[in-house]
Amino acid sequence: MNAPFRAWAWCAAFLLLGGGRVSAQALLEPPFGLHWGDTPEKLLGWAGRHALDVSIALPGDQAGLRIIKIQPRKGMLPGSQAAALDGRFLGGRLYELTVHYFDPEASADTMAARFETLRKQLGVQHGAFAADQQQRTVEDKFATKTLAFHREPVKGLFVLLALTEVEDLLRQSRDARFSLIYRNENFKNEMQKEFDGLPSP
Repeated sequence: MNAPFRAWAWCAAFLLLGGGRVSAQALLEPPFGLHWGDTPEKLLGWAGRHALDVSIALPGDQAGLRIIKIQPRKGMLPGSQAAALDGRFLGGRLYELTVHYFDPEASADTMAARFETLRKQLGVQHGAFAADQQQRTVEDKFATKTLAFHREPVKGLFVLLALTEVEDLLRQSRDARFSLIYRNENFKNEMQKEFDGLPSP
């Protein structure tokens, strides 16, 4: 086997065995210019440049976890129809980003249409989404409808799109919102192992 052929065969094997996973991870990078493993400072810097409100949560029962919530005082996030986002960091590295879509000026039907438009756009970008949950429950004169779809090109790396609509049956009013969740469970598990291996202070 000559050297060029060996190199080609090695590359082909890499793409089949490992490169597919790397490609999928690149394909499912979180939005807003973020990447898996980014530090909180990158998200905070972006929020600061756009004068967005920021809140930081440090759950006491989850060591090493930091949750950064970002939302504008009014309107939507820069260059987006989204109203807020949450970044989850473990050991100072991003492993999950949730983008929230809600609009007090929009009807439930409008939000449902936006949800469907985004689902189709994501399907073109990432491939067909699988249905997770479609249900409707009624309790205390409130009807709640949930729709959820996900795409997981490799195990542990996925994007989830979920819509929740709440109808007040007594007042005949409806409200809908949805969220888009990018999560890298593989990266989180790696970071958890590293974090657990650190010596106690």
